[in-house]
Amino acid sequence: MMKQPELLTERLLLRAFTLADARDVAEYAGDWDIAKMTSNIPHPYELSMAEEWVSGHEKSYEDGEAVTFAMTKRENGELVGAIGIHMDKVNQAAEFGYWVGKRFWNQGFAAEASRAVIRFGFEELELNRIYARHMTKNPASGRVMQKAGMRFEGILRESIFRWDSFEDAAIYSILASEFKAGASESG
Repeated sequence: MMKQPELLTERLLLRAFTLADARDVAEYAGDWDIAKMTSNIPHPYELSMAEEWVSGHEKSYEDGEAVTFAMTKRENGELVGAIGIHMDKVNQAAEFGYWVGKRFWNQGFAAEASRAVIRFGFEELELNRIYARHMTKNPASGRVMQKAGMRFEGILRESIFRWDSFEDAAIYSILASEFKAGASESG
């Protein structure tokens, strides 16, 4: 059994989820303001759904399909949100996504965690491309992607069917060569 790595940032510890996190996951992700801006979080979001979601992470990691991190505060271990990447091994690429509990919004946690996961993707998983999408009605998510060093690529028109309507999605990406160039400039 492979143990999922932990990532440290200035304020966060990104670690594997445990079933002890499920109650907070159900509360945070179950908030309509979060669910309505994602392409896959159900609403309402019950505790049993959170437990099932958490229980699937270890196998996904072991199979090389995805890595999902609990975003927690380093100072006290409090759960802030989730961030993960889903691999496309054939193309050496991954899509990443995240959500942050509402009371932690506008504090820079998503951008901080995104930078750490992007670094992990390029340095440890040897990816060539990391990309992310957000609904255009959620521009704050696009700002997170920009702060993480990603470039805007375009709009995928009506590419997400959610809550009985089609939504446009903005797509951002960063390439390994861009990441390495940026790391050498800041290092």
